[in-house]
Amino acid sequence: MKTRDMNRDWIATARTLSEALPYLQRYTGAIVVIKLGGHAMGSDEAMETFARDVVLMSHVGVNPVIVHGGGPMINEMLGKLAIKSEFVNGKRVTDTATMEVVEMVLSGRVNKRIVQAINRQGGRAVGLSGKDANLITCNPSSPDLGLVGEPSEIDTRILRTLFDANMIPVIAPLGTGRAGETYNINGDTAAGAIAAALKADRLLLLTDIDGVRDASGQVVTELSADQIRQMTRDGVIAGGMIPKTETALAAIEGGVRAVVILDGRAPNATLLELYTEHGAGSLIRAR
Repeated sequence: MKTRDMNRDWIATARTLSEALPYLQRYTGAIVVIKLGGHAMGSDEAMETFARDVVLMSHVGVNPVIVHGGGPMINEMLGKLAIKSEFVNGKRVTDTATMEVVEMVLSGRVNKRIVQAINRQGGRAVGLSGKDANLITCNPSSPDLGLVGEPSEIDTRILRTLFDANMIPVIAPLGTGRAGETYNINGDTAAGAIAAALKADRLLLLTDIDGVRDASGQVVTELSADQIRQMTRDGVIAGGMIPKTETALAAIEGGVRAVVILDGRAPNATLLELYTEHGAGSLIRAR
């Protein structure tokens, strides 16, 4: 038996779908690169919600690309194997033994978990690392950090082939050196480099915070690149937000239309950003 309250819910749902139409049209054919990390990967429920959102995006004409991290899982496995890590200025030194664990965890456990979640929701996801088809070629980031790489070349042909086949790439942030070495890459850095090479419409950095905050602690919903630089000089942007905003600036300079830093823990965060007027998190543009 239908009730009046249920009818109101249905009307609200219909209104939401109707209001989303301009955004659905706007993003048809668009490339959206999503960096997945933090608590968005933590629980099965969060993973299923994320996967459902990605499949919906794919079905309405978006070409999503997922780039993921996996730091906590790497730490867990290193602990189980009693492999001790050294750190330089707070950054892990990746030696050969550590690199074997990093590749096993990122390309195996983490990557396939995301692929399976998307496929369970009716998508067609394909797991890759930056080593596949020479997707990411790296230079060493620093001699002090060992096998930590900085992307120098991105070959997007395999990604465009997958787009043409209506498949969703899920990419582990590993790359190949010019002498055939395997490099570990920061997930945000890898996502930014891939987004720039694809000239993506959006790069979404899913984090554990709800955006860039101003001096009063309020989330700023839209910023220019110049504002980001000024807030960094003033010390308003500090700590872990600095590398994320640096990734955003590099991506924009590389040709990405806009970058959004948003809270991946929020349900349906990616849909709120793309398909509603108010969006989610902090949107960063060139101007």
